Amino acid sequence: MDQTTWDAERAQLLGRRISELGLAVRGSRVEALAARLHEELSARDISFRPTIYLSDEWGCPDGTPVIGVPFYLADPRLERIEAEHAGSVESDDEAMRYLRHEAGHAINYAFRIHEHPEFSGLFGDYGRPYEESYALDPLSRDYVRHILGWYAQKHPDEDFAETFAVWLTPDTAWRAEYQEWGALRKLEWVDARMGEHGSTPLSSPGLSDDDVPVEAMEWTVAEHYADDDRFPVLDGRQFDGDLRRLFAARSVAPDGEPAATWIMRHEGELVARLTHWCGSSPSIVRALMRTLASRSAALELRAFGLEASTLIELTAFSTAVVLHWRYRALSSNHTSRSVT
Repeated sequence: MDQTTWDAERAQLLGRRISELGLAVRGSRVEALAARLHEELSARDISFRPTIYLSDEWGCPDGTPVIGVPFYLADPRLERIEAEHAGSVESDDEAMRYLRHEAGHAINYAFRIHEHPEFSGLFGDYGRPYEESYALDPLSRDYVRHILGWYAQKHPDEDFAETFAVWLTPDTAWRAEYQEWGALRKLEWVDARMGEHGSTPLSSPGLSDDDVPVEAMEWTVAEHYADDDRFPVLDGRQFDGDLRRLFAARSVAPDGEPAATWIMRHEGELVARLTHWCGSSPSIVRALMRTLASRSAALELRAFGLEASTLIELTAFSTAVVLHWRYRALSSNHTSRSVT
């Protein structure tokens, strides 16, 4: 498909309501991914099959043993729009990581594993308030590492889901990988508990009012992306002084690559690294990169010197900015909670 044809088709898709696109799990890439998950569950002698449905994002609504999968994975054209907007779309490996994680939630809710008397001693208080911003320790050995961002540290519910996901992953020598880690006790506990449960879940309701199936998504594709995360910057000019230290003025390096182009050329690598080490969402990190690129273009800055050195400097600077925002949000949550 040539660019002109794609531009027209994209515009047409962006203007349509998601509920009217005729999306379905059957016959799509999602069906193949679900089949892989079922094979992995069977290999672990788990006969329960959580319902998998198309939704606005990955998720397993609190207390409901069902799995929501992003609607765009059901249509290659929508995947292309997602990739253009977010910079990438989930590979099969990434999608399976999310599916295993959500399956952990579904298994927990279906068999009420969090009610086991030993659960809180291993994973923490299940009833603890759930917060989007959370403190993390990248060097902690008390948690498994599965989804980027040390997600297991977010809440006991997420800790169990991540531990289950690692346990479920085929051909993973988790006993050797997590030897002498505190997380090993959790993995061994999950291994023991999964062998105790029968095939009939204690709780297996259908979709609840909190679920957002694709049939209920009355907004357009364009509106879906308009609500995406944005980096919390009111005025990108606050970075001008830092950018002038990272790059050169056009008069100093007239033959240098425009800094905006340079930043966007490294965007994928920077987003991947900052997402992994800072525990922030890719959309937030990507928004920062584009803010920096936009300001660099306005200042007519140029790249100069060793590329590797500049990349190290930009990575360090961006890490500081992302972590500053992350912990500012965390402090705001704590302050708000203490006031109420």
